[in-house]
Amino acid sequence: MRIKQQIPKPKKPRPIVIIGAGGIVRDAHLPAYKLANYSVLGVFDVDVSKANSLVNDFAQVGQAYETLDKLIIDAQAQNAIYDLAVPANHISAILRQIPDNSGVLIQKPMGNNLEECEEILKICRTKNLKSAVNFQLRYAPYCIAARDMISQGLLGEVFDIELKVCVHTPWHLWDFLKGLPRVEILYHSIHYLDVIRSFLGNPNQIMASTIPHPNTPDLSQTRSTMILHYSKFLQARILTNHGHVYGHDKQESYLKIEGTKGAIKIRIGLSLNYPKGLPPLFEYCLLNEGKATAWKELPLVGGWFPHAFIGSMAVLQNHMNDSSIPLNNSTEDAYNTMKLVEAAYISNNIGGVSL
Repeated sequence: MRIKQQIPKPKKPRPIVIIGAGGIVRDAHLPAYKLANYSVLGVFDVDVSKANSLVNDFAQVGQAYETLDKLIIDAQAQNAIYDLAVPANHISAILRQIPDNSGVLIQKPMGNNLEECEEILKICRTKNLKSAVNFQLRYAPYCIAARDMISQGLLGEVFDIELKVCVHTPWHLWDFLKGLPRVEILYHSIHYLDVIRSFLGNPNQIMASTIPHPNTPDLSQTRSTMILHYSKFLQARILTNHGHVYGHDKQESYLKIEGTKGAIKIRIGLSLNYPKGLPPLFEYCLLNEGKATAWKELPLVGGWFPHAFIGSMAVLQNHMNDSSIPLNNSTEDAYNTMKLVEAAYISNNIGGVSL
């Protein structure tokens, strides 16, 4: 049985320029681009010291730019891809400065709400940007493998997806989240909504509840429960609790997919003991004449950080080089994920049936 785990890399990768020099660039973007042998012309950040630090620590980064204008000039000359890793409320202003017809990879979320998302989408359409959103979890090796097994018919007809996270998340690493009206779904579970969409498409309905944790009262929400309803037999569920402080033994972080012929269970190791994490684990069970065979392990070529970031950039690079190759993580597709996020918050606000 041969299972794919990687997106084909571009034959002639274009250089990359990075706007933003925060932790996600250091921990994921640049390590991924190093593994993929992508050339990085340089990085710009309003805090020049952060950009300089990346240049010092990553040999593949050409230079630290002191102005965005200078970065854009060099990017145009080299036909480079723009990698935006900035807060959501800065995306629109930067996109307006990027030359028309450019290739752009935008860090999630695609705006803080649906209104900002629609503004970003409008800018990308008006400027004819080849734009994608870095919903990279769908390109983690284990998600690519699961999708390939499904496409091969090994699981039969998928009827259930469950994604559960019960961990202790160190929220102090992201001070900007304090006081924001939307946290858990917009900045975390948005990945899970997107990855479920990558398997099943858009649901017919979503029911959601998202609430804070007594140990982190300065964060608006850190626990969520969502049910995505598709059809009579098809449902997906997301359950997250980021406040499990009772040791590592009972923490959970998994994606489970069940079908009429088989099932997959993936340990999303990154979420366990974050940011150190644990190795991911891919296990599957196939039915033989209606009886379950022994669970088997599929060896993996990597996990979420940094390997999934190779895939999200590869998809855009391949599309830029050949427009007939689908841009599955386009802003057009990401708009549907953002609509699902908005629907989840609406459902939460409406509330359940009162007794």
